[in-house]
Amino acid sequence: MTNMHAHHNYKNNNLGLQCFEGMKAYRSLSNDNDDNDLLLFRPDLNMARLQNSMSRLSMPGSDFDSDELIKCIQELVRVDERWVPDGEGYSLYVRPTVVATHPFLGLAAPESLLLYVITSPVGPYYKTGFNPIRLTADTKYIRAWPGGTGDCKVGGNYGPTMKAAAEAAERGYSQVLWLFGEEDSITEVGSMNVFFYLQNKDTGRNELVTPPLSRGDILPGVTRASIVELTRSWGEFDVTERTPTMPEICEAAKEGRLIEAFGAGTAAVVTPIEGIQYKGVDIEIKAIGELTQRVWDELTAIQYGKLKGPEGWSVVV
Repeated sequence: MTNMHAHHNYKNNNLGLQCFEGMKAYRSLSNDNDDNDLLLFRPDLNMARLQNSMSRLSMPGSDFDSDELIKCIQELVRVDERWVPDGEGYSLYVRPTVVATHPFLGLAAPESLLLYVITSPVGPYYKTGFNPIRLTADTKYIRAWPGGTGDCKVGGNYGPTMKAAAEAAERGYSQVLWLFGEEDSITEVGSMNVFFYLQNKDTGRNELVTPPLSRGDILPGVTRASIVELTRSWGEFDVTERTPTMPEICEAAKEGRLIEAFGAGTAAVVTPIEGIQYKGVDIEIKAIGELTQRVWDELTAIQYGKLKGPEGWSVVV
């Protein structure tokens, strides 16, 4: 490992001009795999998101060649091949990072950048494994808002959430369910996207709901996109990108129409939700539900090469 020597005036240090990505390299568990292949999962989406984050921070070079950076990451994973652990739930975390290295204190776009990639072996995100978590929506803090940077993966989105997360943990909750606006619109859970499976009051049909990207305050998660595409391909229920509110979820729970809920992200993949505190009252949710389990099973099977996914989802290193 080589240490990075940073000038004390770097814009990254003073103005928070940095962004990053979260990816994983998986060791294939396919029965047909004789070569013990290493796999990346939809790296093209990570590159597109990194470009968007760089553009939002006025970083030069946001139009970089995505294919070339993916090739560099593939070569790095090959070099670090011995660090890729075996077994489901284990992988090599890959974090491409871009920081401003322009040694100037003024409030202006940076003229120089450093792109580097960190790798680290990781196991299951939660020590308890694929077990349900409890959330609280009772916090005075807001994660993101329209016109902000909620749809970008920048460091400034994450640091301010730590206080709220610590306060939630002190009250016995695993994460914060982030809300926005007077109607208490649901946005994300912790650092994950969120899904609710319920019976729609108007149509009577079962519906998988996740907040839309159109407002610009939701991170376009790779796992989120994959779940939306995967469940739509089943054609068994409605899959909708719309804004759920806490009053709607409370009503659905009271009327017995709330079936399941789960978070989704690169780190944990899928996390079942068994309860949400809202205005001092805990809403109980069935967990682990059948849909949550099915999404977990199929998505992880694709990531580990046990199940063939749509074209381009699995990229052999």
